[in-house]
Amino acid sequence: MDARDTEPRSSLVKDAELKKELDATLHARRELGPEYESALVDSFLEKVEQRVDGSVDRRVRRQLAEQQMVVARGGRPGREGAGTDHHFGERFGFAMVSLILAIPLSAIGGVNGGLKGLFVTWCGIVAVNAVHAAHRWPWHLLPRRRREED
Repeated sequence: MDARDTEPRSSLVKDAELKKELDATLHARRELGPEYESALVDSFLEKVEQRVDGSVDRRVRRQLAEQQMVVARGGRPGREGAGTDHHFGERFGFAMVSLILAIPLSAIGGVNGGLKGLFVTWCGIVAVNAVHAAHRWPWHLLPRRRREED
């Protein structure tokens, strides 16, 4: 069994753990009141940041190992994915990070601004993802591909 086969299961477990942490944070906020809100949010965001950092570290180590294998086999690093799926991992990772961060941001926006705050939060999340996706559209990459070929 490959390590990648077990990763989605562990990711689901971590998502459940993160959801439990969010529920506990929201419950503690209701119990303690708004004066402890910033401390609770900071604590929760620190846990999310640690999780994202761990995920990024694993991804970077995997990518470096793959590049070392390509170099060891006599290939050129970074050229094996020159097709349309070249940036799929980056796009997927960015989408996952933005969805993970959407949980606490939605909680903050919903608690502080109600439905309007939640709406503004999600408009921001969608806008950030749209800008990131627009950065990778084919007409943006066309001049870069021409420079690489020269």
